[in-house]
Amino acid sequence: MNTLIGALITFVVVILVLYLVNLLPIDGRAKQIVTVIVIIIGIVSLLKYLTVF
Repeated sequence: MNTLIGALITFVVVILVLYLVNLLPIDGRAKQIVTVIVIIIGIVSLLKYLTVF
């Protein structure tokens, strides 16, 4: 149960950060790079909670 809650919190935080990145007044290329970095960090965190790493 603890793993599920941790994974859910990680997912919500990643969605919130992606939303906030879209609100930033930066050009499209930089926004795309930041979005990819946030998604990669989120995937690694979720895999950590699912004990893959």
